[in-house]
Amino acid sequence: MTSAIALILPPNESDLGDGFRVRRLLPQVARRAVGPFVFFDHMGPASFAEGHGLDVRPHPHIGLATVTYLFEGQIVHRDSLGIVQPIDPGAVNWMTAGRGIVHSERTAPSRRRSGERLDGIQVWVALPQAQAECEPSFVHHPAQTLPRFASGGAQLTLIAGESFGQRSPVAVASPLFYADARLAAAGELALAAEHEERACYVVDGSVQVDGETIAPHHVAVLVPGAPAVIRSAGPARVMLFGGAPLDGPRTIWWNFVASSKARIDQAKADWAAQRMGRVPGESEHIPLPG
Repeated sequence: MTSAIALILPPNESDLGDGFRVRRLLPQVARRAVGPFVFFDHMGPASFAEGHGLDVRPHPHIGLATVTYLFEGQIVHRDSLGIVQPIDPGAVNWMTAGRGIVHSERTAPSRRRSGERLDGIQVWVALPQAQAECEPSFVHHPAQTLPRFASGGAQLTLIAGESFGQRSPVAVASPLFYADARLAAAGELALAAEHEERACYVVDGSVQVDGETIAPHHVAVLVPGAPAVIRSAGPARVMLFGGAPLDGPRTIWWNFVASSKARIDQAKADWAAQRMGRVPGESEHIPLPG
């Protein structure tokens, strides 16, 4: 029997300080993207000491949408459009960078007093080439607005796109799906081949895909067109994502995604000269990497 798994990606881990660890699953040399998903980070779980928290200073993006989805904790988003939005577990912050946006991500002062736990996923979705230079925008979707449903032995939340006969209210620029699935002990979830490129990330627990074990914090990239069945011995949580292949190659440099090196070079020059906007109320920024 042919496996439904094309590739298993291990995490690349880094410590950002204060015990805050990030596991990067995309991009990797072995796989640059799954559908339009060109970046996939699992942040945490982390426990910040009293007086500490997340402090990602203002930084720029182009050519993509960033999607923040938390399991635990809170992040306050601020951007150059003047938007200030706390994001809580189960809600979605969908920020479309387009031609350029600047934002910061921090723990609120009120949540630093007794320490803060943080755990969640941040992904980048590359915009279609025709929309890469669109006006920047930001949309917040509270947790209760997202479809929640059961399938097989799993409880799912459809974060974005279409899958399992459901559609998320989150507007997307290309065919994709992104879901949070929680499997019970001895749970089973069938994943149809409705999207050409698909993958699953094991947040916690241990699962098998067509009998092959996927360890926690690994991504299984699935074979296009092949139905797959995810099974769990004990309780498990997986993120399911993918969609139509990108409409051409992308270059990723720092926080920039583009279809040409010239566009990346222009973004570098714009950020170095501080021409991409500022986050109101914040004076600092992350310098262009040397």
